[in-house]
Amino acid sequence: MTAKKILLSGILGLSLLFPFLSKAQNTSSFDRGTYINKTDTIPYRFLFPENFDPTKKYALIFVLHGSGERGNNNEAQLKYGTQLFLNDTIRAKYPAIVVYPQCPGNGWWSNGGMKKDSSGKIIWNFVEGGKPTPAMEGLLGLISQWLDKPYVDKHRVYVGGLSMGGMGTFELLRRRPDLFAAAFPICGGDNGLNAKIYAKKVPVWIFHGAKDDVVSPDHSIIMVNAIKAAGGEPKFTLYPNDGHNSWNDAFAEPDLIPWLFSHKK
Repeated sequence: MTAKKILLSGILGLSLLFPFLSKAQNTSSFDRGTYINKTDTIPYRFLFPENFDPTKKYALIFVLHGSGERGNNNEAQLKYGTQLFLNDTIRAKYPAIVVYPQCPGNGWWSNGGMKKDSSGKIIWNFVEGGKPTPAMEGLLGLISQWLDKPYVDKHRVYVGGLSMGGMGTFELLRRRPDLFAAAFPICGGDNGLNAKIYAKKVPVWIFHGAKDDVVSPDHSIIMVNAIKAAGGEPKFTLYPNDGHNSWNDAFAEPDLIPWLFSHKK
């Protein structure tokens, strides 16, 4: 067998094993937008379903990025997860509008904070309640703007995010518990006392890496236990060999999108 045939054979094998790798489009398929309201400015990218029909209603998915993708270039936030939503099979079977907002460079989705101890270990401070950050204020405004669209199905609005975006996902759930039909926080965290606000209202699938040394998996475990204690039934996937990049495995979960779409308000 020639080298060319071996290469083609390998590519075919990968596409059969991992169908989400095939027929994937470029992130340029995401259109650009900017939410502006007084001092709140949130750049965002959005993807309409194929063969979009404005007379129909579609599910709406918000995906929140991590701290490394902050800025104002309206590009960096597309670094993770987009290939899942660009997959032709997913788009055909689960038509949805997908929105990737970008947090300002000096902003933060959630109103918690972090510091390092004397050994350099990151300590996270997740607060109960509290006012939204300017970035969260802008995000809430952006969400409301999308909800005004006549082609958005308000019974099928979903949110998920990774790292800082996972923290922002938890915060959005307590700020809009009657809005979201389901959520998927990845390697995030929150104060467990906030869980009672949405535990019985929003199905949650939580993901984390057991070897995460940036955001300890303990933070997700705390939220799982808090949601259960408040009467919810969260799904929890702890990847035993993953570090902070557990979003790679989470976005590759074949049941993630079917699970999301199985829930409606």
